[in-house]
Amino acid sequence: MKIELRKVSSTPLDFEVKSDEMTFKGYLQYDADKLILLKAGLNGEIDVNCDICAEEFRLDIDEDLEFFISDGLYEKREESLLDVVESLDSTIDLEAILSSEIELIKSDYHSCENCNKNSTFE
Repeated sequence: MKIELRKVSSTPLDFEVKSDEMTFKGYLQYDADKLILLKAGLNGEIDVNCDICAEEFRLDIDEDLEFFISDGLYEKREESLLDVVESLDSTIDLEAILSSEIELIKSDYHSCENCNKNSTFE
């Protein structure tokens, strides 16, 4: 689902995107200085590999996301917003954001229930 940023106003624009067993639901709202606020929840389950035993297991996801989308290059360095996604074509592809958030979660460190039980670390 692609949304043109010029259609986003100060009134929240709701969205919902689903991918397999994940739901990405929230809203877009104009903030200031070509910045659009995205607030959403990411919920569902994904398959990940345990970083200890390499077995695949299901991971429950319940994340809150909040970041800004810049219509063009973000140049306000003095404010130093760290969570800014730049849109160079004045559109935001919510499916691409969902996919990248899933990949970010998968790249994190995960351990399965068996490895957690047998861990010697406290």
